[in-house]
Amino acid sequence: MTLDIILIIIGGLLILGGFVGSVLPVLPGIPLSYLGLICLQFTSKIDYSWQFLLIWGLVVVAIQVLDYFVPIWGTKKFGGGRKGAWGSALGVVAGIFIFPPFGIILGPFVGAVIGELIDKKTTKQALWAGFGSFIGFLAGTVMKLALATVFAFFYVKDILYIIKGAL
Repeated sequence: MTLDIILIIIGGLLILGGFVGSVLPVLPGIPLSYLGLICLQFTSKIDYSWQFLLIWGLVVVAIQVLDYFVPIWGTKKFGGGRKGAWGSALGVVAGIFIFPPFGIILGPFVGAVIGELIDKKTTKQALWAGFGSFIGFLAGTVMKLALATVFAFFYVKDILYIIKGAL
C-alpha cells in the first residue's frame, strides 16, 4: 500500500511535469506524462492492457518526432524553400544547445530566415518563412498539450477509481 501511494505521487508529479514540458522545451513533456501512467500501472490497483500501453507509447513517439518536423512543415507551408526548411531544422537543434529554453522557439525561426536569406530571398519572404516555422512550433505545442491533457484525464479517472474502491 505504501509503495502504491509513492507511485501515485510520482505519477502525479510526472503528469504535471508533462504539462510543463509541453510548453518549456527543456523537458520531454509527453514522455514524462506517459511515465506518469506507467507509474499507475505498477500500483496494485490499476492494470492497463498491454495494447493500451503500446498504442499510447507509439503515439508518444509519433508526437515527439512530429514536434521536430512540424516547424519545418510550417516553413514550407509559408513559402519557405529547401534552404529555409534546412535552416529551420538546424535551428531546432542549435536552439536546444545554444539558448535553452528559448532557443528551441527562436532557433527554427532564425534558422528559417537565415536559410531563406542565403537562398537570396527577400527579407519579407525570409521573415514569412520564419513566421511559418514559429506557427509550426505553436502547432507542436498544441499537440503536446492535447496529449498531456489526455494522459492527465486517464490519471485523474484512475485515481478517482482507486479512491472510490478504498471507500
